[in-house]
Amino acid sequence: MMDRRIRKEELKIAIHEAYLRFRECNEGRNADYIPYLANAGSSLFGIAACLPDGEIITAGDCSSVFGIESISKVPTALLVLKDYGSETLLDMIGADATGMPFNSVLAILLENEHPSTPLVNAGAISAVSMVRPVGNSDGKWEAIKENIEKLCGSEVRLIDELYRSESVSNHNNRAIAWLLKSYNRIYDEPEMSLDLYTRQCSLGVTATQLSIMAATIAFGGYNPITHEHVFNSSLTSRITSLMATVGFYEHTGDWMFSCGLPAKSGVGGGIMGVLPGVFGIAAFSPPIDAAGNSVRAQRALHFVMEQLNLHIFNGERAFIVEDEKN
Repeated sequence: MMDRRIRKEELKIAIHEAYLRFRECNEGRNADYIPYLANAGSSLFGIAACLPDGEIITAGDCSSVFGIESISKVPTALLVLKDYGSETLLDMIGADATGMPFNSVLAILLENEHPSTPLVNAGAISAVSMVRPVGNSDGKWEAIKENIEKLCGSEVRLIDELYRSESVSNHNNRAIAWLLKSYNRIYDEPEMSLDLYTRQCSLGVTATQLSIMAATIAFGGYNPITHEHVFNSSLTSRITSLMATVGFYEHTGDWMFSCGLPAKSGVGGGIMGVLPGVFGIAAFSPPIDAAGNSVRAQRALHFVMEQLNLHIFNGERAFIVEDEKN
């Protein structure tokens, strides 16, 4: 395997060019089935990358707070992996792509009453039900929120308006929760698990915070900002595999084929990408495509990966290096 060195300046140029190139893109539309998201500023757009030394490269609206939505499935899956281990997660939830929309009920039936993966709604609700302490809503919420904050390296707060919006429109997820209960694939009280899942999706984050979370995953659980070891390095390959398998739902195969960046999207407009050992990267813009993935963010991340030839399957090991001194 060949080693490839990428200068910081190259990455900075690629990120800023991606921002300039796609900031006027007007494709996609805000998620309108959740009132709060429908009203988010559609022109917002930011890209952030966090490097091994903790330096963060940004372009655009990287300090704007938005709903984390389905990206929250990644840290909660990590929490379950930490508490239970990989084999238990495989047995109780699974790690297979559904090839279907993120909120599919049919996928549960086709997988023989199995949630398939913690990165779709069914598996995420099941994962929340596994979070310890079982039966204790306040304790579970504290564990979920604290885990996300350790990964981000800073405080995150609930967006109350988004939480209310989600709570009155989550009928499909309620059906999923009770279907899982009927198959013994939810491991705590269904309504409590659904509420906690809805709450975690309603946390507010920034593109910068997501880039740090992604970097913490990319560097084997080591947060380059706080210098804390958040999880065992062996879990990076597990969670990154899940992201590469189903991070973009029914479009994941196309994304991995063309871009090669294990990533997870959310209908709030965020995308978080993990390139193990290299960097964590995130982009945000509210207008999404039919599968729930931000149009601008996808194009920006794809551009950066292509410009620097960083496809994870290209047979090279990439390293970020300091710029050469004159």
